[in-house]
Amino acid sequence: MKKLLLALFLAVGSMAAVQAQEVKWMTLDQALAAQKKKAKPIFMDVYTDWCGPCKMLDKNTFQAKEVADYINANYYAVKFNAEGDSEVNYKGKKYTNPKYDATRKGRNAVHDFTMFLKVQGYPSMYIFDSKGEVKSPIVGYHTPEQLLPLIKV
Repeated sequence: MKKLLLALFLAVGSMAAVQAQEVKWMTLDQALAAQKKKAKPIFMDVYTDWCGPCKMLDKNTFQAKEVADYINANYYAVKFNAEGDSEVNYKGKKYTNPKYDATRKGRNAVHDFTMFLKVQGYPSMYIFDSKGEVKSPIVGYHTPEQLLPLIKV
């Protein structure tokens, strides 16, 4: 009986994995470079490691096939940690997080690019037009059905 249940769970889990879709994430620098070769807008997810709604967005919304397919087809997708230590080059200026502490658990210092974007809360999603100009943010958790109409180009 235990083997039968285990087999059932594995079968259901593998079917869920087949249905899950992945957004093809890249850095902002990579997306801006790609825009120079082929003009296309950028979709940016601004998150933090400690943010529960950010994790829900990853699990529920970005894994939805219709959302992942739409983002992959119409945008360069960027995942940006608002408290991370990455370096961002935007419009000739370099943005860093000089107070980032790699040993710190939970909240960390806010990245300079997060400040530039004037992030109001997490998660926040930004669309940059095909010329790299930032548009209004989409703030908070959104289901696939809520997000799709907001990102349709």
